[in-house]
Amino acid sequence: MPQSTEIADFIAGLPKAELHVHMQGAASAETILALSRKYPEEGLPQDEAAMREFYRFTDFANFIAVYVAASRLVRTGDDIHQLAVGLGRDLAATNVRYAEVTVTADSHLKVGIAPDELADALTRGRADVLAASGVDIAWVYDIDGDFGIPSGERTLAWAAEHRPAGSIGFGIGGREVGVPRSDFADLFRRATDIGLQSLPHAGETVGPDQVWSAIDQLGAKRVGHGLAAAQDPTLMAALAERGIALEICPTSNVCTKAVPDLASHPFPILREAGVRLTLNTDDPGMFGTDLNNEYRIGHEVFGLDRAALAELARESVRASFAPDSTRAKVLAEIDAYVQTAP
Repeated sequence: MPQSTEIADFIAGLPKAELHVHMQGAASAETILALSRKYPEEGLPQDEAAMREFYRFTDFANFIAVYVAASRLVRTGDDIHQLAVGLGRDLAATNVRYAEVTVTADSHLKVGIAPDELADALTRGRADVLAASGVDIAWVYDIDGDFGIPSGERTLAWAAEHRPAGSIGFGIGGREVGVPRSDFADLFRRATDIGLQSLPHAGETVGPDQVWSAIDQLGAKRVGHGLAAAQDPTLMAALAERGIALEICPTSNVCTKAVPDLASHPFPILREAGVRLTLNTDDPGMFGTDLNNEYRIGHEVFGLDRAALAELARESVRASFAPDSTRAKVLAEIDAYVQTAP
């Protein structure tokens, strides 16, 4: 394999797509600190050292608690716009050309952002990111499973009525224990009826049954994480046969204790079984990572060479719901880069 500096340079220049990144979780500790100082009544840390400690997670439940607390700091459309523009800048810095960004719309509506204000902020943010950096952003609206069906109903109603430009997906995240994905089947059916793709998280911290539910009851077109599929050869075969890609987020999985360490990550098992895989950051601001780092992990931990990394980048584009013209453009950029990269 090439030396690490050579592979790092190759990865840095490689055009990419990102399919699993949460707008709120992409915000850096510094951004969240600024919002905490703006809204001190929320009681979150007010100094840098305390905020960085706040972002050290003990387990998945603690991560969710921190995520929800940080979400309460996003109070206005301008805050939403700031997050979108900051994310676009960070995506461009890692040569991401297209990104499907998850927004937990109901959490913003619940703190008092008006429905039309939220939609306008996302529309403006997307347009400003494209104009400033050429990064094309699409939106996925997820619900926190802990907030149940009512949250899904509000999210779906908002998406149906306001539908910001670039809206492509409907998802569910958060805790899986005690939150069967099958409970949300009707919501996902209705989401697909209005043209949103089914993109649920499943099998991140529990067994393969949740992944089966995601693909059979929710009609998943991709699955967020899906790590537990590695425990079930029949499930891996079904994913491969149906062409359902998994959105793999290695650093996230270690930070939330979904896996004990990178060496234990099931990426190689899933790849060997022929499951379609993409690499993503999930919550890069909270986990101190970026997409270049996830690709470096692909090389250093999972043993992917330049050709395999380039193919992984292509697979992310092919597994996306970008317009055909965007997919063709980014795929052509990848091919041209591979042919000319030193």
